[in-house]
Amino acid sequence: MGSDGDYLRLRGVNAAQKTAQSTARTKAAVAILRERANFTPMIVRALLTLGVLSAAAVSPIAPLAAKDSLGVYSNWAAFRDDSPARCYAIAKPRNGPDNGPFASVANWPAQNIRGQLHIRLSRSVDEAAEVTLTVGERSFQLAANARNAWARDARMDAAVIAALRSASRMSIAARDGSGRRFTDRYDLSGAATAIDAAVVGCARAR
Repeated sequence: MGSDGDYLRLRGVNAAQKTAQSTARTKAAVAILRERANFTPMIVRALLTLGVLSAAAVSPIAPLAAKDSLGVYSNWAAFRDDSPARCYAIAKPRNGPDNGPFASVANWPAQNIRGQLHIRLSRSVDEAAEVTLTVGERSFQLAANARNAWARDARMDAAVIAALRSASRMSIAARDGSGRRFTDRYDLSGAATAIDAAVVGCARAR
């Protein structure tokens, strides 16, 4: 398991990755987000440009511009950003390739948003693709576009997080744009503690 210093040194993302999405994909992703809640353009952009840098020796991964590490908890880590204020728990899949897939649970205190799931898939899917999240014995059908997937509403977010707290593993299964089936698998060791650390980390910003 890496140290906090390891995560700080690993932060960053290739700028080209942030600009690679086409206008059509960006608009589609924004539409999905706005169906979920009344996000400001700043929050939408922040979610769409969240990037990661993976490393073979480190299980969790740190998103772009993380200002403060809130701790490393087994296979998960927690971070806080100040502008815009957000705190999140995050991890990479056990079978993750080197192209940045991750799962995160974020809090945005200024928007009164708590416990919002965001999955970065290992492959791109069509907007109409069926993306199934399985946590323990429970399954959820996520909204997805390109390589991003979210819970369909706040109620599903809450149900997923409740399941995360009691399960040991989760997986996300879908078919990519070529029709090939793939599955991203996560170890949930440390997930509950990282989620709690992210909540506490942003409590003072409310």
